[in-house]
Amino acid sequence: MDTLSIVLPAKNEEYGLGIVLPELCEKFPEAEVIVVDDGSTDRTVEICEKFGVKVISHPYSIGNGAAVKTGARHASGETLVFMDADSQHKPSDIQALLLKMDEGFDMVVGARSNSSQATFGRLVANKLYNKIASMVVGHKIKDLTSGFRAVKASKFREFLYLLPNGFSYPTTSTMAFFRNGYSVAYHPIHANQRKGKSHINPMREGLRFLLIIVKVATLYSPLKIFAPAALMNLVMGLGLYSYTFMTEGRFTNMSLLLFMGSILIFIFGLLAEQITTLMYKK
Repeated sequence: MDTLSIVLPAKNEEYGLGIVLPELCEKFPEAEVIVVDDGSTDRTVEICEKFGVKVISHPYSIGNGAAVKTGARHASGETLVFMDADSQHKPSDIQALLLKMDEGFDMVVGARSNSSQATFGRLVANKLYNKIASMVVGHKIKDLTSGFRAVKASKFREFLYLLPNGFSYPTTSTMAFFRNGYSVAYHPIHANQRKGKSHINPMREGLRFLLIIVKVATLYSPLKIFAPAALMNLVMGLGLYSYTFMTEGRFTNMSLLLFMGSILIFIFGLLAEQITTLMYKK
């Protein structure tokens, strides 16, 4: 059986850790539990020391993704489990992820139920993320942004250089695994409401949505996004040209702009495709 390391990125999560750590230590006494303290100013470190788990502290807050990378670098287990420290994720669900891993998967993600989503807006956004990502990779993605996952350590470390320091490491790692031909599975979970204050600013959700869509494209196959956009511009240009030619007998500047836009978008997609290939070369 593979050795296990459980990594919890934490920033001011004294309350959640007080709930999660006792259960983790009870259910997985042989596992290496690592809490990565991302510049906490509360009793996060004190709580960890109370339960005797390994603590790695950043001198200041670098980001959730940076904490995940720190944990992955220091973990000794052959299998890594990443989970939130705010008690949203249940330690009792870890065994189900590990059993799924035993079926031969390289990564198993805890797919949250609809009732687990913090708000209706977040639910709709995540559904859209999943649909677009599924279209791009050609496989059904049930939860693109879930931070609760089990993964083979050696394969996860291949993509540490790709992972951002912020909150979108789940998206990046999922798309990187699909892009490299590694197997990904999903197991349904119900996430609790978080304890304590969220570190995600709702005002940034719109920007986060746009960034995730761009990331999905650039991390897997940019042409799957840019080619349809180029085709749409071309169709609009042809339609406008047909209309103006039949009604006014001329070729308009707008038609030319749409044609040129179509060509530029397609060329940009080709360039992005080549860059993406180089990203995975090593």
